[in-house]
Amino acid sequence: MQYMKFVHALNCVPLALSAVVIMSGLSVPARAADAAFTQFIASLWPEAQAAGVSLATFDAGTRGLEPDYKLPDLMLPGRPATGAPSQAEFVQVPADYLKEASIARLAAEGQRLMQKHRAALSAIEARFGVPGSIVLAIWGRETDYGRYTLPYDGLRVLATQAYVGRRKDQYRTEFILALKLLGDGEVARKDMRASWAGATGLTQFLPSELYKHGVDFDGDGRRDIWHSVPDALASAAQQLVNKGWQSGVRWAYEVRAPANVDCTMGVPEVTKPISEWLRAGFVPVRGQKLSAAEQAQPASLLQPEGIYGPAFLTTRNYFVIKEYNFSDLYVLFVGHLSDRMSSPQPFATAWSASEQLRTADVEAMQRHLTRIGLYADKVDGKAGMKTRAALGAYQKSAGLKVDCWPSEAVLRSIGAAP
Repeated sequence: MQYMKFVHALNCVPLALSAVVIMSGLSVPARAADAAFTQFIASLWPEAQAAGVSLATFDAGTRGLEPDYKLPDLMLPGRPATGAPSQAEFVQVPADYLKEASIARLAAEGQRLMQKHRAALSAIEARFGVPGSIVLAIWGRETDYGRYTLPYDGLRVLATQAYVGRRKDQYRTEFILALKLLGDGEVARKDMRASWAGATGLTQFLPSELYKHGVDFDGDGRRDIWHSVPDALASAAQQLVNKGWQSGVRWAYEVRAPANVDCTMGVPEVTKPISEWLRAGFVPVRGQKLSAAEQAQPASLLQPEGIYGPAFLTTRNYFVIKEYNFSDLYVLFVGHLSDRMSSPQPFATAWSASEQLRTADVEAMQRHLTRIGLYADKVDGKAGMKTRAALGAYQKSAGLKVDCWPSEAVLRSIGAAP
């Protein structure tokens, strides 16, 4: 009787308040604890119906669905924010993320798969202008060519993130589109496995991305990125094209920078034809001669470790891949893995033995750089292009060695600054 009174009371209070009651740590039966979640899911029916989801699909997909409060990146009332997990792309130094052994293994497997799927890859390149090795490299990086089993129930992830995640509105849409995928017969419920952030399939798409970029390349009537390699790779190629991929343009050129290089130029806003970079003293690492068309391509400077380690001239296609995953190291991994499928040569310049500061320390740097007007991007603890350039500008102003790398020395200097 007490349980029924609790449920009745819970159903009579506003959803937001009931969520607080649920999350506050009260000792109540599990089903009562998720009553507000059930209410929330039920409230999505009108939106799902408007998106073309049938009542039968909605009922089947949501029946018995429970939240997963152990997921990262949640905002649970009465509890500390869980925060997003530390992605390797943003907390590892390049030498750790771009391990030669990993790239060599994936490149060897990529060469085998290039032969196995040669017909499909040739057709993909002919249709989209994206090299087969690029989409193979994305597949290799995302799920180890399908060997990596995605650990979560995708529908449960999306529902939980829509309910108590940091990006509720985005995931509300993704959850409804996931139901639509089920109703449209694109995927079976058991196959909708996902990452903690809800990306699914061999090449890791959110449901909205599948509807925007998905391709039925094998002609069976489904955009099956879970089992069909042609569909998954063609969908990755279509996504790159839709984001601005330019056919016939390399992703980047590794170069040796001149000794007097100003690392603060390493931002997307500083773009000029490759010919100008060459005239300024940047040299292709293996002495290759670039054609007139290549030299005319606009490019930006990328120094992932500041003045240490390899340097690159990055083309428009570099930034297109970056829209697949917003990390310089991710793009370097994919681009270099693609190259390694046709050439055994590693990076010409070795990565340095640099150390990565804690996320909180990088955030402290970003906040200080923002206060003094040198940084105007997100405070996210990730030492990307703009953060490194801003650090270089600070080093200039403080009379420090200008290396554009977030080191302990810079952190101490910033900590001592007024």
